[in-house]
Amino acid sequence: MDVKAVREQFPILHQEVNGHPLVYLDSSATSQKPVQVIEKLDEYYRGYNSNVHRGVHTLGTKATDEYEGAREKVRRFINASSTQEVIFTRGTTTAINTVAASYGRANLSEGDEVVITQMEHHSNIIPWQQIVKETGAELKYIPMQPDGTVRLEDAEATITEKTKIVAMMHVSNVLGTINPVKEVAEIAHRKGAVMLVDGAQSVPHMSIDVQDLDADFYAFSGHKMCGPTGIGVLYGKKALLNKMEPVEFGGEMIDFVNLYDSTWKELPWKFEGGTPIIAGAVGLGAAIDFLTDIGLDNIRKHEEKLAAYAVQEMNKIDDMKIFGPEHRAGLVTFNLGDVHPHDLATVLDAEGVAVRAGHHCAQPLMRWLNVSATARASFYLYNTEEDIDRLVAGLQTTKEYFGDVF
Repeated sequence: MDVKAVREQFPILHQEVNGHPLVYLDSSATSQKPVQVIEKLDEYYRGYNSNVHRGVHTLGTKATDEYEGAREKVRRFINASSTQEVIFTRGTTTAINTVAASYGRANLSEGDEVVITQMEHHSNIIPWQQIVKETGAELKYIPMQPDGTVRLEDAEATITEKTKIVAMMHVSNVLGTINPVKEVAEIAHRKGAVMLVDGAQSVPHMSIDVQDLDADFYAFSGHKMCGPTGIGVLYGKKALLNKMEPVEFGGEMIDFVNLYDSTWKELPWKFEGGTPIIAGAVGLGAAIDFLTDIGLDNIRKHEEKLAAYAVQEMNKIDDMKIFGPEHRAGLVTFNLGDVHPHDLATVLDAEGVAVRAGHHCAQPLMRWLNVSATARASFYLYNTEEDIDRLVAGLQTTKEYFGDVF
């Protein structure tokens, strides 16, 4: 992968921040957008901005073709068996909430169990907290190992015959842990449960085959994979989706409306109430084309190399604490002595280096780590070892600035 050529396609990277060339290390929060995606959005709004499905005029037909063409691109990208299994949502959060509200409400009752992990993002904790309160089910957690991984024997022991839903992130947005979701799905199915995978941090960075993983539901967001904000995907097995009720009602998702009752469209449209996120879907299709051309395997190898280099160089700094397992995805979460992560991120920003600081929407995990907050540097296809060198230099500057706390 020619990283220099890749970087040239991201206009936002070619600027200075606070008098320094920008080093963007916050792609786990949101990725930057290549010119191909920006131009596709511009093309849509300039050339064929129209609502989809309902119009028979030329612009409406073009918009519909592009919108449904993007759905087919998603299908191929994750190897779903049908476009009926690809539902466009606002993002990962909406996708998980849809499963909790529809499948969870219909299939959970008192005595049932929902199993998750303590490393989950809030969007894969709070929906389950709410639905178990409503249904009388119990929320259980698979124990974590000291390095932030999950053992299959612990998953086997936690998932029981009472478990109806297992929900797990594929890659931790804090620890970089790559969870064995395929093996956990096998355990869940053997015990009669369904498996939802939060793929927000995996789909942008590695090849995903939902049929091979045997996930019942798989959720991800477009803005973390070079696409626009406000667009995401819920993949679900057709047999399950067909039995589920919509959670949003109105235009687009109906078949017939009578005075006192209505019927729904077939999949996937029954879950896409209202005017859909047309431009977002078209932009996501362009992002998929871009990532496919580069190759997800190339991206994953590049990021793993960067993460290993970052850990190696950051560990040379005294008082550095790095969280997570040795084998990790392309991010490093850390603290530097007693410097608060917000202060650390402020100093780095003054040096033109953008990192994330805070609890990363993972407060239970922060308590498990026994910290209030952490800093995180996350990498993507446009980052280089020189970016990491700038990060390390900025961390040295931080030590000098806060020398009295060391």
